[in-house]
Amino acid sequence: MKKFAIAAATATALTLTMANAAFAAQSTQAPMTLAAGEVTKAKEATSDTWITTKVKADLMTEKGVPGSDIKVETNKGVVSLSSDVAITDAQKDMAVAIAKKIKGVQAVSADGLKAE
Repeated sequence: MKKFAIAAATATALTLTMANAAFAAQSTQAPMTLAAGEVTKAKEATSDTWITTKVKADLMTEKGVPGSDIKVETNKGVVSLSSDVAITDAQKDMAVAIAKKIKGVQAVSADGLKAE
């Protein structure tokens, strides 16, 4: 019986050692690093959503700018403005100026705005 207990303990110890080595080789990146990357992506997405919402709200409340006709998209702080309806050059310039003054905006592209 004593030989069986020693053999079982040895087998268990070897199995745990081999399993630990296999798991260690499998992990290429620390879990905290992976989590930090996901948090950064979530912050960027939240920031882009906030920027889009703020630009759209400011366009809607600005007199002389057809905010309901201007589509706003944001990707990594870069705001893209577009429209299906033609607007004047002055309205286009005002829309770009409104977008540029929002905190977090890196750049503004108004190539999609149709000018009269």
